[in-house]
Amino acid sequence: MIGLRRIGLASLTLGISLYAAEDRLSDKGISRLNKEVRHELVMLPYYGVFDNLAYRVAPDGVVTLFGQVTRPTLKSESENVTKGIEGVTRVINEIEVLPNSPNDDRLRIAMYRAIYGSVGLDRYALQAVPSIHIIIKNGNAWLEGVAASEADKNKAGILANGVPGVFSLKNNLRLEGN
Repeated sequence: MIGLRRIGLASLTLGISLYAAEDRLSDKGISRLNKEVRHELVMLPYYGVFDNLAYRVAPDGVVTLFGQVTRPTLKSESENVTKGIEGVTRVINEIEVLPNSPNDDRLRIAMYRAIYGSVGLDRYALQAVPSIHIIIKNGNAWLEGVAASEADKNKAGILANGVPGVFSLKNNLRLEGN
């Protein structure tokens, strides 16, 4: 729970008791908020492999959301569920909604099949929300998320780069535990 302190004597003369959130959360409080924000975001019903949601929790309880989504409703839902978490003082929503594009949709499907149809990487598709996210914007691609090993990261990058029609690829996959 966030500690509270009174502000101003003038509020007492009006018969109103005003409180302000403490300036900084403890490390334990930040850790709890990180877990809760992550949980709420991955539980969103339309969050999938073609979306990338990320966040940062500041010591003052401000949560900044960023990433890319294919549906505008996912951007607003992300903000709404984050606002409802106890201890969050404010939400800054910097999530980008990717433009509608039949070509980008075709590339998403082709890249999904190339990566998740590959022996060795197919196990990632069994997760509720696969950990390798495919982001396509105007023919340019990014791989975001987590891979279990350097070999998996490299294999996903090679397979994604082999999809015809992709202008550029940036492999931003992190390794598990890093």
